[in-house]
Amino acid sequence: MILAAGKGTRVRPLTNEMPKPMIPIIGKPVMEYLIEELARHGFDEIMINVSHLPEKIESYFGNGERLGVEIGYSFEGHIEDGEIQSEALGSAGGIKRIQEFGGFFDDTFLVVCGDALIDLDLTKAVREHWKSGAVASICTLEVPIEAVSDYGVVVSDDSGQITSFQEKPSVEEALSNQVNTGIYIFEPEVIDLIPENTAFDIGGDLFPQLVEKGLPFHAINLPFNWIDIGRISDYWEANQKIMNGELRTIPMPGKEVKPGVWVGLNTSVDWENCEIQGPVYIGSGTRVEAGAMIVGPTWIGHGCHIRENARISKSIIFEYTRIGSASIVKNSVAFGRFFVDKDGKSFESKKMHLDWVTDSRIPTSILASQE
Repeated sequence: MILAAGKGTRVRPLTNEMPKPMIPIIGKPVMEYLIEELARHGFDEIMINVSHLPEKIESYFGNGERLGVEIGYSFEGHIEDGEIQSEALGSAGGIKRIQEFGGFFDDTFLVVCGDALIDLDLTKAVREHWKSGAVASICTLEVPIEAVSDYGVVVSDDSGQITSFQEKPSVEEALSNQVNTGIYIFEPEVIDLIPENTAFDIGGDLFPQLVEKGLPFHAINLPFNWIDIGRISDYWEANQKIMNGELRTIPMPGKEVKPGVWVGLNTSVDWENCEIQGPVYIGSGTRVEAGAMIVGPTWIGHGCHIRENARISKSIIFEYTRIGSASIVKNSVAFGRFFVDKDGKSFESKKMHLDWVTDSRIPTSILASQE
């Protein structure tokens, strides 16, 4: 099961127009990478719970055939006055709803969050779960002790049995540097602990019950790369890391036309009069005018227009964005009419005195007449 029903409030304004699992990483929704990873390990039947902007996910992934899997959806909400009203049931409540509806979970099953990039050996993780005899397992990851206050800390004994949790403890109070990655392996009997038609969370509600009842509940600690898109700063950093080649399972798309510079189809770049320092990707149908400077890691989506003398550094430019003449965009995300810095602070472009507009498809003649 992929958890995809949340509103992603900490990643606004991106999630005003798209559900969090659809946020693009190097040109593809983050959840697409996850499904590809699941398929590589033989997970070919996938249920996805949806609630916030569900049609965005359903129309993109469809039945999963093109990715080599079969996908089903569990909608949490209703329509009122022609508008979708989201009613997310929580991570555990969503599992219960699926099971009560059709009994999907009839064997060991995996639960993952739809907003994270991973390269975990899922096959080995399931084997470790079976070897332990657990009814539930959490895939944990060791982080530097100074970073524990950003995570849910998992406390386990020498055998791997989980004994307690700490939610974002201080460095001084932390009893472990193993953290919860949101990757779980369950046996179907765990679902009996989840109430029906109730908002119920895996971490906050289900796991404390497992500890209280003393059920076999284990931490699986295998090395892997994990990039959680929890905040705008995480999203910005994820793109920086991937473009620097730090996640081995995600190659750069397009054609490498010079060292560290990739382009999509039919781009128009004034190569002789621009300065471009990789890693940089320039999407299909994008125009880069003379005098522009682009410093990587920078991703520029398709259909953009980078005007003369614009300066872009370590940023993400969403599709169909025009960056105006002499504008400076640094350590940021340009999304529609928003300029979001790498720490998530959002401004409208006018307040930032940036000469870029919402959409590159607006003819420049119309813009000039509006000035």
